[in-house]
Amino acid sequence: MSSPSSDRRQFLGLLSLPERRYLTEALRTETVGGVLLLLAAAAALVWANVWPHAYEAVREYTVGPAALHLDLPLEAWAQDGLLTIFFFVAGIELKREFVAGELRTPSAALLPVVAAVCGVALPAVLFAVVNTAASGGHPAGWAIPTATDIAFALGVLAVVGSHLPSALRAFLLTLAVVDDLIAILIIAVFYSSGIEFWALGAALAGLVLFWFLHRRGVRGWWLYVPLAVVIWALMHESGVHATVAGVAMGLILRCHREEGEEHSPGEHIEHLVRPLSAGLAVPVFALFAAGVPVSGAALGAVFTEAAPLGIVIGLLVGKSVGIFGGTWLTARWTRATLNPQLTWSDMFALATVAGIGFTVSLLISDLAFPDDPHLAELCKEAVLVGSLTCALLGTLLLKRRNRHYRQLCEEEDRDEDGDGIPDVYQRLG
Repeated sequence: MSSPSSDRRQFLGLLSLPERRYLTEALRTETVGGVLLLLAAAAALVWANVWPHAYEAVREYTVGPAALHLDLPLEAWAQDGLLTIFFFVAGIELKREFVAGELRTPSAALLPVVAAVCGVALPAVLFAVVNTAASGGHPAGWAIPTATDIAFALGVLAVVGSHLPSALRAFLLTLAVVDDLIAILIIAVFYSSGIEFWALGAALAGLVLFWFLHRRGVRGWWLYVPLAVVIWALMHESGVHATVAGVAMGLILRCHREEGEEHSPGEHIEHLVRPLSAGLAVPVFALFAAGVPVSGAALGAVFTEAAPLGIVIGLLVGKSVGIFGGTWLTARWTRATLNPQLTWSDMFALATVAGIGFTVSLLISDLAFPDDPHLAELCKEAVLVGSLTCALLGTLLLKRRNRHYRQLCEEEDRDEDGDGIPDVYQRLG
């Protein structure tokens, strides 16, 4: 492997040792969460198709204080409540990437940011083209195929046993972090309605208080958890999607280490909350969101009706071509050199895996068509079909090089003297 010091203009080169250790820990949790996500999605499909009335009864069961306008169905609690935890972690990840990770320098950030933007733009364009050209199209769903689900992707890789060098995994994670930021901006701008400005102003005041207490070094979960709940409730009441509160609080946390700190507050909190997000919040959301009826007629509609067809094309073609094309063109324009141990076919395979859009795509399906449950279910089926197709195709493309990837991983991990530092870093000084 090439040295980190020579990677300034090298793409997908060896990560620094601290970044590699952080990545290993983060991806271990996300991989376990991804497997749970796959199991939850499978359970939802079985439940919804074998016992549909029981599934709907549980999903629509309403709990919560009506006086606070929080008497919500369990499906809504999973969508607006549990996903806030997911986006809270995404906000911390984004902040950390910008201050200590792969996005901290413009030259390093350029490739994954451009790749993420292209991987959002092209699926949206393809969806719009399909739904504008065809009669009976539904352009409002343009954002559904724009998201990448890192947990689902890693879960698929874990199940099929594919090995990936740390540089490829880091690129996939960074891409997904930027993708999450774009997704929450889309949700906040395009899928918020009936804004209550008093509640929004109060939520912003709560965020300012959150920031002030954090910057003053005040500690104690007993203070921050109730404050976070109040901010979330106010954001929900404001008409802006409640998950925006999670991202905002994640971005507020300090993610750079000060003198004497082993971990920054953001890293510490992320370490505590990530298992809750990956192991509980996202799988439970999938259990309530992925249960759609599967039949020959429904699957046929996925490929014959404009909205679901646009989603499948957006995920399969838009994400893979957009991410790969944006990366390749940016690398050529900046004269970045690809790691000689990898090829552009590896990048295309990774871009295909990034077409797995599950959690956020399911969320936007509901937000895009709140008054048309049948169309929302068709869109969810299209998300499942498109994500599964990307998973299978990406797996086949990666499997061709799995032996080579395994050799690279073994070289990265080899520690013959047992000192906890991989030998490749010691050879590089």
